[in-house]
Amino acid sequence: MPSSLRPDLAIIAANVAPGSRVLDVGCGDGALMAALRDERGVDARGLELDPGDVATAVARGLSVVQGDADTDLKDYPTDAFDYAILSQTLQTTRRPDHVLDELLRIGRRAFVSFPNFAHWRVRASLLFGGRMPVTRLLPLEWYETPNIHHVTVDDFRAFVRQRGITVEGAWFLANGAPARPAAANLFAEHAVFLLSQPRR
Repeated sequence: MPSSLRPDLAIIAANVAPGSRVLDVGCGDGALMAALRDERGVDARGLELDPGDVATAVARGLSVVQGDADTDLKDYPTDAFDYAILSQTLQTTRRPDHVLDELLRIGRRAFVSFPNFAHWRVRASLLFGGRMPVTRLLPLEWYETPNIHHVTVDDFRAFVRQRGITVEGAWFLANGAPARPAAANLFAEHAVFLLSQPRR
């Protein structure tokens, strides 16, 4: 996969089966979709809220529509895709639980990546500075950030366990490099999960 991909996207791209059908929810400018199409022969579709990003993705020859993960996923058929992808978007949705339900309905598997708000730098910022963190990976002030649900690795692990969701794979990143799963809640800046749910 191209090294120009963001580290969490590179993990996802490396673990999508060639020739799959993929829906990238919150696809941004389509960088992941383009890599999947060009390197893995994937039939990639995208849903993106920002009209500028939609235009950029379409200009790359990608099939992307403007839409909102909170309201528009219900329009997709069940099991329409082999993978549904939600990268760095879960924490910006109004109802992440509903969005995740829809991802696992639409896709036979779902990739979810998110920033870990329990990372030690975030904790240190709150403990010693008493203010919401502004870091390299969370660069915006509290009033500008699109993040409205501050999820941690342990929160997400508990959430999927309570809902009977299967974790098929999990990857953790610190400074763009792999981090140890055992201490991920403290030391990982980003998490990537591959999920599935038994079909009724």
